[in-house]
Amino acid sequence: MFGVMLIVLLFLVLLRVPFAVGIGIVSIGYLWAEGVPLLIVAQQMVQSVNSFPFLAFPMFVLVGLLMNGGGISQRIFGFANSVIGHLRGGLAHVNVLASIVFAGMSGNVIADAGGLGVIEIEAMRKEGYEDDFSAAVTAASSTIGPIIPPSIPMVIYAMAFEASIGSLFLAGIIPGLMMGLALMITIAIIAKRRNYPKREHMAPFSEILTAFGRAFLPLLTPVILLGGIFSGIFTPTEAAAAAVFYALVLGLLVYRKLPLRDIPGMCVRVLLNLGTVLYILAAVSILTWILSRERVPDMLIMLINQQNVTPVTFLIISNVILLFFGFLTTITPAIILLGPVFSPIIQTLGIDPVHFGVVMVLNLMIGALTPPVGPVLFVLSDIVKLPFMRIFRATLPLLVPLLITLILVTFIPEITLFIPNLVK
Repeated sequence: MFGVMLIVLLFLVLLRVPFAVGIGIVSIGYLWAEGVPLLIVAQQMVQSVNSFPFLAFPMFVLVGLLMNGGGISQRIFGFANSVIGHLRGGLAHVNVLASIVFAGMSGNVIADAGGLGVIEIEAMRKEGYEDDFSAAVTAASSTIGPIIPPSIPMVIYAMAFEASIGSLFLAGIIPGLMMGLALMITIAIIAKRRNYPKREHMAPFSEILTAFGRAFLPLLTPVILLGGIFSGIFTPTEAAAAAVFYALVLGLLVYRKLPLRDIPGMCVRVLLNLGTVLYILAAVSILTWILSRERVPDMLIMLINQQNVTPVTFLIISNVILLFFGFLTTITPAIILLGPVFSPIIQTLGIDPVHFGVVMVLNLMIGALTPPVGPVLFVLSDIVKLPFMRIFRATLPLLVPLLITLILVTFIPEITLFIPNLVK
């Protein structure tokens, strides 16, 4: 019966039925065919969304919108430009550095690409960069956002795998910086080959100091969040609320660039986003119950024990599976759907859930840059008014450093676990 479900679900996906809707259809069909009371649907759906840590999700989304609407993104971009804008292909490097800084405030790939990305692409366009290259750099650098804390996908992962949000946040710092460094090395090679422009002189120290002063308060955001979490002042969920309050103070009172009339519209956008995610959570919860009823996780663990699968072998297999899911769906349903399957397996094999969380999110972020779904590329395609596939082709060289980073993070767990273990 479960095999029939998978075939029907694949058929619905090929018909472009929304993933969560397809899961709901096949799940209810299974329950009806097996004679299971449909009351279980309501019970599972309510239980799945009744989670206090999940409150961090909409608040971090709102933080990204407030930062973009309050003029904070321009200050970050200006500071990054003053520091490394003098390099060959300087604005492309600035694009990456600004994304690293912005990652410490939002943790949302779409907020980075659709907010900060508009500023970056416009500046690169004025300097003579091709629109497809500008969009490609923006797309690749925006994937750093969900790796460096705070991270919305890490919150979802923590719910699905019952892992520590605080440890996941810390685990993403080094991999996120590695992603940025690898992208900048690749950009330097491309910039030299294409003879991209650069400033004649490095910005004077006074200019860097001025730009730092303009961006100082936004730069404190990750310090406040992580400092508050690990000093015990507030939980990760409460940290999200603190971030919203801080963004409001900066936008409304300090910089006065955030129009009060825009805030209700931002809240509506957050609620629409939240509704989509809650529906996915609720739909997948029914499938999760069915997986448990069919003993699918137990069968997979038995198979792994029979075949003597090692942790390294499983990590290789899971990377392939995760990249495949990244091609077909967005990050949230992928994490929620694979959570009940992968969680008991990594426990059996002794793989640290924090390490696996970074590997999983990084895989799915790379998938966000690939067709046929590629949500980041669709956002940037609308911004630069270029075809989706043209931006994807321009992004291909920048996938190489991201894949290299993924390989290193996968097979060297110390990269992700060093800071969490140090704090513990």
